[in-house]
Amino acid sequence: MKTLGHWLASPWRRSAVAAVAGALPVLAFPAPGLWWWAWVALVPWLLLARAAPSGRRAVYDGWWGGFGFMLAMHHWLLPNLHVFTFVIAALLGALWAPWGWLVRRLLGSAPSGGRVAAALVVLPSGWLAVELVRSWQGLGGPWGMLGASQWQVAPALRLASVGGVWLLSFLVVAVNVAVAVLIAVRRARVPAVAGLVATAAATSAAWVWSPRPDTDERVAVALVQPGVVAGRDSADRRFDLEERLTRRLAGRDVDLVVWGESSVGFDLDDRPDLARRLAALSRETGARILVNVDARRSDRPGIYKSSVLVGPDGPTGDRYDKMRLVPFGEYVPARSVLGWATSVGEAAGEDRRRGSRQVVMDVGDGLRIGPMVCFESAFPDMSRRLAADGAEVLLAQSSTSTFQHSWAPGQHASLAALRAAETGRPMVHATLTGVSAVYDASGARIGPRLGTEASAAHVYEVPLSHGSTPYVRFGDWPVRAALLVLAVWGAAEGVRALRLRRGAPAPRVPLARTVHGSPARPGH
Repeated sequence: MKTLGHWLASPWRRSAVAAVAGALPVLAFPAPGLWWWAWVALVPWLLLARAAPSGRRAVYDGWWGGFGFMLAMHHWLLPNLHVFTFVIAALLGALWAPWGWLVRRLLGSAPSGGRVAAALVVLPSGWLAVELVRSWQGLGGPWGMLGASQWQVAPALRLASVGGVWLLSFLVVAVNVAVAVLIAVRRARVPAVAGLVATAAATSAAWVWSPRPDTDERVAVALVQPGVVAGRDSADRRFDLEERLTRRLAGRDVDLVVWGESSVGFDLDDRPDLARRLAALSRETGARILVNVDARRSDRPGIYKSSVLVGPDGPTGDRYDKMRLVPFGEYVPARSVLGWATSVGEAAGEDRRRGSRQVVMDVGDGLRIGPMVCFESAFPDMSRRLAADGAEVLLAQSSTSTFQHSWAPGQHASLAALRAAETGRPMVHATLTGVSAVYDASGARIGPRLGTEASAAHVYEVPLSHGSTPYVRFGDWPVRAALLVLAVWGAAEGVRALRLRRGAPAPRVPLARTVHGSPARPGH
């Protein structure tokens, strides 16, 4: 241990170790998908920050760990944003700097049982505060929230229906803290074990008492995934392929056909021929078609990404304009300052325009759907709002074709399982090039997953559900509870510091000597 401590005495070596430790949790997400790894992945980072020689060094350990986490989570952006990926990771990584300080404050040296008990609540709360800040769309949104690594674990999905992905993140961090204490602080193992038992008890209680969605009738939803279509006239050729795939659905008794994001590259008012072809497809299949138009609008300035519903007579008038855009991919934040990103990567040359409100659409026979576009499926508040507004099926139209051979498509599709479990509503994730998938109201996958190599049209029997989950009713209560915990702990620390200051003995004033060498009293 002394040798290791000596080796870590170098600030740069220590920073490199912190970055690697921060990157470890990414293995719990798709594509590796080692979901169990999330429950111990933070331990090396916690142990490093706990052993920091000073509070300032713990801050750097938090920052470098956050940098490693963000870089690993977004490494697939490197071919497109190049050096700017490192800039983004460094800026967002700074959010974990206070968390590193918190780790040392609560677990450093030889913490008492009380401090360990506080750490089991305060450190997960601090992590949630970081996730809350970085979930702001202007900072990139909630991609890679720690709790999202549990998307395929049934008990975790049940917990998501109670407190959303936030509750999962809290519990994952709490378990990591308990494991770190068991390893490093022998005298405080009792509160650590108590924390693990409490986590298990909370999980069991949620499993038993959380309401399950009631399911009854089923609807047939078809996903059309054309696959990669690139090169000259790709928008026209993609439409032709989607049209051919959709025709295969005729006679299949489909209720709704869903195309992926940017499936139509022209405004339908400017291309009435495409609107007529879509209407003909609706008549042939007997179902309405939800397409996604990525084009400059004819009725207002700017480029929009819009979910547009088409029926047998053409566009029905139901339209949802994407509200939360991808930073750099669809707009450049503070373009006057960061516009240089377009010269070193594939950042948006022109900003897309934003929609102003979410929309629930009636696609016939009383079926109501709530569309989202692309990484809007990462925002739990959007799906929650759609469920509260009466959507029976949630949909996300996506395109990850730029990142076809990376971890991004699988991770993006996994988010739909969480949104389904949180809201108690089935969710459809339809893409241009994969991964496309459908999940029921509990977050379990329905039917086959269309991978990045697939070009197909597939019909899914989707069971509808009724009722409301605790998360839909009460919202992001784990976040509010976490902020309250941090406020109470901060106030308690402030009171403690004040008491120590008041109880400290007055500083002793040394006696001064006169020119004759005799002592003089203060004030004389």
